Amino acid sequence: MIRTQSLAEFNKEVQTVVTIGTFDGVHIGHQKIIDQLVRQAKKLGLPSVVLTFFPHPRMVLQQDSQIRMLQSIDERAEKLEALGVDYLVVYPFTKEFSRMHAQDFVSEILVHGLHAKHILIGYDHRFGRNRNANIEDLKRYGVSFNFEVTEISAREIDALAVSSTKIRKALQKGDVQKAATFLGAGYTLSGKVVSGKKIGRDLGFPTANIAVDFVHKLIPKEGVYVVRTQWQGQEVFGMLNIGQNPTVNREENKTTTAQQKIEVHLFDFSADLYNQKLVITFLTHLRAEQKFDSLDQLKEQLKADQKKARSFLSTL
Repeated sequence: MIRTQSLAEFNKEVQTVVTIGTFDGVHIGHQKIIDQLVRQAKKLGLPSVVLTFFPHPRMVLQQDSQIRMLQSIDERAEKLEALGVDYLVVYPFTKEFSRMHAQDFVSEILVHGLHAKHILIGYDHRFGRNRNANIEDLKRYGVSFNFEVTEISAREIDALAVSSTKIRKALQKGDVQKAATFLGAGYTLSGKVVSGKKIGRDLGFPTANIAVDFVHKLIPKEGVYVVRTQWQGQEVFGMLNIGQNPTVNREENKTTTAQQKIEVHLFDFSADLYNQKLVITFLTHLRAEQKFDSLDQLKEQLKADQKKARSFLSTL
């Protein structure tokens, strides 16, 4: 798959089959759309194109928006490539672009930029300045500019009862299993392993501290999770804590709000991970983060967490 921000990549002699959207998460509803896109492109013998935008429109139009994304563009690209997409166009979303009239968007971006011959789009898609154009407008433009439009119906999309918003809400509640059902795969985050205080090692539970590499990434609800990662081609399981280390801060007499940390303890594992990138997949939620009266109590709880985690993993 070719990923680009530039429409100049497209040969004007080659027409394309296009779909448009944010596709955050590339969930099972998105996958149905992408499947139709790829099949239609193969049927016509043309390249398939996903046109998406970054930053997210809400980040630009509502500058105080705290929206968090299910995927970075890199993660989205990896998923779309696996689904057979030929081109991913990540078009820069700006205030100027948001003011583009619908006809100009169709003419400049879809027709003269992407050379669209066929466009697949959801029944509720809106575009153009103030999002004032809909699929019926797109069909009329298709007659003028000589492209076809396939409408993905409410029945096809709504039957799955899934949306990126529902997935975000599930993750914010710590329900990573529901999120995985909607995504068709476990929710992931990635980042470099950085140096920590090594308190976990002193407790007999050494942890890798992860600095997430995408600033807009949605982090699930604080608490303890069972997780999976890959290391040198092999699956490694463990438990991960998202939180502010309240017990450790108590021991150190810290009264200010601590920064949220993400720490993973991998079972039966001893390799040095510093400065390495880990991709973590969430499997299930074990418990909320707790504040204990001492590090000894924390250690006993970690033993109980490990036992519960291994019991869960035995059922997979």
